[in-house]
Amino acid sequence: MTTYNVVDSSGWIEFFRAGTNGPVFKPVIEQRQALLVPTIALFEVHRVLSRKLPPEVVSACLDVMRLGRVLDITAARAVAGADVSLRHKLAMGDALMYSLALEHRATFWTQDVDYQGLPSVQYFSK
Repeated sequence: MTTYNVVDSSGWIEFFRAGTNGPVFKPVIEQRQALLVPTIALFEVHRVLSRKLPPEVVSACLDVMRLGRVLDITAARAVAGADVSLRHKLAMGDALMYSLALEHRATFWTQDVDYQGLPSVQYFSK
């Protein structure tokens, strides 16, 4: 049985920018057969990286993300995300990504303090 991983947008951005915590996320990202990528993460990474990087670099980064299994937001997943948002007081994007990790019994990797202390979260401070 495969143990899955979901990397939060903050982790992807840290990895692509070669930030201090980049090495924390690198081995998780390299396990592509176990990597789940919420579509909302593609949105957030594109939005942030597009502010400072040329379009072709952003596109290459998104191609790396797509090497994992991309998870769409379905109607059922939207409702599950709303429940997670209410239960843990998370913003929409955060709740959707976290609820997908919960759905797949995946470990959720992040440096976003909003997730600190939640079940199945590997949190690393910035």
